[in-house]
Amino acid sequence: MADEDKELKDDELEDSEDESSGSETDTDSEEEEDTGLTENQNRLLYLCDLHSDGGKKWMRKPALIVLIYEGIVANVFDFDYAPQSDLIENRRVWLNISQEGKSDIEFLREEELLAGLQKPTRSYKPVTCYQITKKGMGVVKKISRKDKEIVHEVTYMRGSRELLEAEWDGNDYWLQSKSGYRRKSTITDTEDVSYVSSAYVPQCLRYGGRPTLSNAHRAHESAVNTNQIRDNLDEVITLNSVSIIVAEYVPFGANQIVQLNNNVGSTERVQGGFISPDIDDNAGGTSMTDDHDLTSVDILDYTLTHHINFEAEIRFQEESGVVQVETFGVSLNAEGTCFYGMQVEAVMDRIKDNISLDHLARLLVDVQQDSSAIVDSIISEYQRELMQLIFLGDASNRNKVNLIIANEITPHLTAEEYMDKGEYENELKQVIGDTKAAYDISEHDTLIFGAYGLLVCGPNSRHHEPLLCAYLQFITIDIFVQNYFARMWILSADMETTNKVIEVSDSDPTSLGRIRYRICKLARDIIQLDEILGYLLEALEIIEIPPEPPEQAGRSLYERLEISGMRSQLVRRTTDLKKNIAGSQRYLDVLRERAHVVSEGKMFELNENLEANSRKLCELQDYNCQSAHSLWILKLMFAGTFAWDLLDRLTGEWTVMNSTWMQEMANTMILVSPGLWFVISIFMWLGVSVGILIIFSRMNKDSHKIITLKQRLNKRIFVEKLRDLLKTKIKTMEEFKYGPEKDIVTLTYEEKDPKEWGNAAPTVVIEYDQRNQYLLDVTLHYSKAEASRNLAFNATDLQKKLLTEFEELGIYDPEGEDHSGDALAVDKRLAIEQRINAEEAEGEEDEEDE
Repeated sequence: MADEDKELKDDELEDSEDESSGSETDTDSEEEEDTGLTENQNRLLYLCDLHSDGGKKWMRKPALIVLIYEGIVANVFDFDYAPQSDLIENRRVWLNISQEGKSDIEFLREEELLAGLQKPTRSYKPVTCYQITKKGMGVVKKISRKDKEIVHEVTYMRGSRELLEAEWDGNDYWLQSKSGYRRKSTITDTEDVSYVSSAYVPQCLRYGGRPTLSNAHRAHESAVNTNQIRDNLDEVITLNSVSIIVAEYVPFGANQIVQLNNNVGSTERVQGGFISPDIDDNAGGTSMTDDHDLTSVDILDYTLTHHINFEAEIRFQEESGVVQVETFGVSLNAEGTCFYGMQVEAVMDRIKDNISLDHLARLLVDVQQDSSAIVDSIISEYQRELMQLIFLGDASNRNKVNLIIANEITPHLTAEEYMDKGEYENELKQVIGDTKAAYDISEHDTLIFGAYGLLVCGPNSRHHEPLLCAYLQFITIDIFVQNYFARMWILSADMETTNKVIEVSDSDPTSLGRIRYRICKLARDIIQLDEILGYLLEALEIIEIPPEPPEQAGRSLYERLEISGMRSQLVRRTTDLKKNIAGSQRYLDVLRERAHVVSEGKMFELNENLEANSRKLCELQDYNCQSAHSLWILKLMFAGTFAWDLLDRLTGEWTVMNSTWMQEMANTMILVSPGLWFVISIFMWLGVSVGILIIFSRMNKDSHKIITLKQRLNKRIFVEKLRDLLKTKIKTMEEFKYGPEKDIVTLTYEEKDPKEWGNAAPTVVIEYDQRNQYLLDVTLHYSKAEASRNLAFNATDLQKKLLTEFEELGIYDPEGEDHSGDALAVDKRLAIEQRINAEEAEGEEDEEDE
């Protein structure tokens, strides 16, 4: 396929060379008239053509966004980009996304040069894919060779015609080729800007207390020459006197507010102070160190069970050359809405006014990330667990809603003019996401809705703070409910996986532990989801809807926000979630019953095996006792017989008894003194017996120097590869046990080369399930007495060498691994290590005794 791509692209280049044989000026102008697209659109269409493989493949939107960003950095595209939160495989990350690039993609789709495809994913959110159409391929043929070669710089590996593809590894995007070339993309590296801010809490959220402090006198500190922006920004829209409110929903109740007030010291004589995200593991000690950057908290006002307002000064370490004076106004209430307000005093060299939306987009990244760090430091561990549950362990990157209030927007246009599908709308998307609608709520005030925020501009915009804050309360619950619903799908998938594990429990020896772990985890998740749902319903009951304002602008804003309608919709959605939770609880009960049946089946099978083994052991014990007694008698009788036979050999006809000197001695001991010969015979018998006992004792001692290593693996394997391994061994015994669900094979073999094992070839017994392809148990017998003293292996070396041999030959099936029971696997591994250490200690004691 790669060779076909190369030939196709070479043919295209040859066609372009033939077309360019005439005047360059005439050719370029002719091509521009033929395509009817801008230079950026031509290059973007060609980029999609390369990855569509002539209309045979679909290109995913996230990968296209990555390649557009790489093209901007390489000066292939003349676009701007700004950081934006996006969901990649159930993880929310910040990506440098070009809104102009996305706009051109939509334009190409409108012109039917690109086709779109919505495809579901495992994260239960569809991904958009693009493919060039026949009409688009016709336009590609007219694109100039110069534009194509520029695109090659970002799509091909340097010095090669091999396409680079964007791949996500769970943390970062990588550009890689099929030949193994790989480099990391910087699309996830958000850029910092210098700024100065003051705490901002809307007056409608205040309940007395002192006013917030201003950092306007420090505005000049952000006017530094250093910045991290890698792009030349094109400013289209600027704002004057900007206030930012970032809001989110966190499950709260009256008790949590009381605890929060205690955590930050609201009820103490000296309020506030520094807060740290670390947990003190030695609270009874004298002193401690904290290497983390601390946040200073200063209480503004509070009520014990309803709310708290405070100033938070962030003192996180920033990159060299970046100055950030960051002070939040934080307002938390029992309904669960968290407001983080900031008055922008200066960004870079812009003081108070003329604030660029490009700079503001990068500032909002800091606000969202640092606000998560603040609230996570002061809420309870229980609330942190609930947030981690909803956001799949990545709560620090959870999405929030932005409210941007400005006294003036430049240029001041009508709402329809901002929604131009061009440079104005693209600029607005950088701070509020994909724009939905824009309204003129008065002659001078404008309201613009986005996917994750809204922008209110005008001299009277701050008069509408009560309505806007009420709207934020409902929109944050709306965002949280969306994440909650997505988490419900994942919970359903986990239940289906558990059900499948139960179905194959007869053929999977590890199933019971995995089933128990999964059911406990599911039960905990359902309990916590049910508790969260209770907090949501309570919040929707107690949140008050403000009355309709009397003035015309207020009534117009009230109508556009549709606050009362949002409340009824959210109540209906949460009620629907309650039915889902009830269904999940019933399904979990069914899984518990099925797991109980599996457990009983395993227990019944175990009892049967234990009963059979007990009978065999009893019979074997009786037989061993009889054999031991008989063997002992036989030893003594054999020793006596051997001794007397030896004497008979000496006194037989062919012996020295015919000699004169021996006859005289024999006559003296036998004929004259017969008792003397009896005594000599007894002593001979005893001597031979002692010699035999010494030999048996040494043999028994050598038998104690045998290391027996047993390990239960329960790993899925490739049986054919295991058979190939066994062909290289000396098999001594095979035992087959066929059953309705399993075919158990027990095989004993010896190693061929003793030199690889310290001059002592071990005996290995493996047990595996031939039908279901599981390696169950491995037992190794190794004689240290036979091995060379300096080359003998210990138990750890034997285990490592044996398991390494299995891994190197690739007998394990990696797709059969399951990590849901990691805690159980750790316990098993610790037990094995403890047993190995005990056996090593016994072996060392035997050597010392010897």
